[in-house]
Amino acid sequence: MYHFFVTKEQVSGGEIRVTGGDVNHVKNVLRMKPGEKAVISDGENRVYDCVLSSFGAEEAVFEILGEKPFENELPVRITLFQGLPKGDKLEWITEKAVELGVSEIVPVAMHRSVVKLDPKKEAKRIERYQAIAEAAAKQAGRNAVPKVLPVMTVKEAAEYAKTMDALLVPYECAEDMGRTREVIAGLPKSGKIGVVIGPEGGFEQEELEKFRAAGGTVVTLGKRILRTETAGIFVLSVLSYTLSES
Repeated sequence: MYHFFVTKEQVSGGEIRVTGGDVNHVKNVLRMKPGEKAVISDGENRVYDCVLSSFGAEEAVFEILGEKPFENELPVRITLFQGLPKGDKLEWITEKAVELGVSEIVPVAMHRSVVKLDPKKEAKRIERYQAIAEAAAKQAGRNAVPKVLPVMTVKEAAEYAKTMDALLVPYECAEDMGRTREVIAGLPKSGKIGVVIGPEGGFEQEELEKFRAAGGTVVTLGKRILRTETAGIFVLSVLSYTLSES
């Protein structure tokens, strides 16, 4: 069944008004007709069973048939601070991170990042990543669409990381997998957890120290060195398994 996201403000009087790009998707891509059903999430913890009732000039109106609480999110909010990778790797990382339950993705321009985004093109790139996040959230049955934030410098990312309740910094030169297991076992079961992943070339020592100063705990992911597009997904998989409620 088709799945759409709206804000709480779009839910009123037994109806949901879908606006924006989804209208074209409903009308011209999916070619939905009045009477067809869909599932609509309000971006928080409620899901609505709906039926398409009519089209307006810039909206699709759905009648609410029923609603229920929908707890399909992790009990913690996870922010992935991803060092900018080359090519289209960030698209893949965004898709898989959303499937695994991330709440935010923060692209970070690091010293060893091969890619240097042109500020003039950055907005379009972020818009593209956000569209991928929405599609992945629909596919995964998420309650809400995770946000892809604008690219940050290391200084900006470290400052933002201070708002996390816990911050993991996987580093290829770190050791002691037993310590990593202890750190993960001791993570809070609510609040915000940050994960910082370096780019292809890894962290500069100065960058690593900035995240340490922001409260980060440097950990190893084992004896093998993982690619940047693998490391974040590895950590998110472990966190999703460890922190998921039954």
